[in-house]
Amino acid sequence: MNSNPAPHIRRLPISKYLSTLKYFYADYTAKDYRYPFYCTFKVIQRCDSRCEFCDVWRNPMPDMPREKVLRIIDNVANSSVLLLSIEGGEPLLRSDIGEILEYIRTKPLYVLFTTSGKLIDRRPMKEYAKLMDFLHISIDEGHRNLDLYDHLPEFATWGPIVCAQIVVMRDYLQDLEWKIEKCHKAGTKAVVMPAAHLPGTEDLLPEINAFRNEVLRLKQKYPQTIITTDKYLKTLDVPYSCNTSSLRVDADGRLYYPCQMCVEKTIDASQEPILEFLHSGKAIECREKMRSCGINCHSYLYFAMDSSLSLRSTISALMPYARSLI
Repeated sequence: MNSNPAPHIRRLPISKYLSTLKYFYADYTAKDYRYPFYCTFKVIQRCDSRCEFCDVWRNPMPDMPREKVLRIIDNVANSSVLLLSIEGGEPLLRSDIGEILEYIRTKPLYVLFTTSGKLIDRRPMKEYAKLMDFLHISIDEGHRNLDLYDHLPEFATWGPIVCAQIVVMRDYLQDLEWKIEKCHKAGTKAVVMPAAHLPGTEDLLPEINAFRNEVLRLKQKYPQTIITTDKYLKTLDVPYSCNTSSLRVDADGRLYYPCQMCVEKTIDASQEPILEFLHSGKAIECREKMRSCGINCHSYLYFAMDSSLSLRSTISALMPYARSLI
């Protein structure tokens, strides 16, 4: 077992926690759940991987100017969002990603950064890591980077909470345990999700019951390692189980709300306030459309938490981080 001390999540300004509680209470009392607390921001559509289960690299678009990226970060920081996830494509392909991370660090937001790790040895990652709260490294057969499991003990010393993000394709479910064992020994986390069948991608979705049973078994065998929520696993094949507690800003700055599967893009998040949009008739229409969506896309972003943000599922999601919250 890795002996590195557990990282500690930094404290945001007290005003941010108070505003989050305000939005949480408003959601709970109104039963409308209009306020998202998690935002994934695709700062780039370019990628150095060609994963069969992913549609990003199949639909390239020009990089947004940094000024537009920063305006969107301002907008997110002024909304109900507590955690901002920086994703791609591959964010490390942006030459200005360091400046973007430095800017986010000045905002009352927790920062999650996702990378395939293929450029880690060619970027100043130890410096970048100081600007992150959570570092997710996608390591699986699709990304063709399984050697990075051997480097997890080193990554765990960088400061943020490190998590292997594992997409399980149909033919590789039997290989999941050795990956989780590597994470457990390194003292890192693992988030496990099936290869969802997105439009235009290959159908590599594993058999859901087999996937669910294996992840639940491994959660018992390797406690405090897998952060995939029980709620997600139990409702993977239950229609209408997705939620509105997150939103996504695409690589052109347009907002998907509440998800990318059942609605078209809405506002330009570099121009229009997110909070105002959430109160609009269009946003209400979008939330209603999600509630009646029967696509059952299996996306972790939309299935991981209850729409009611129940205490039970919140504890389930946070329990693996408990030692870092002390």
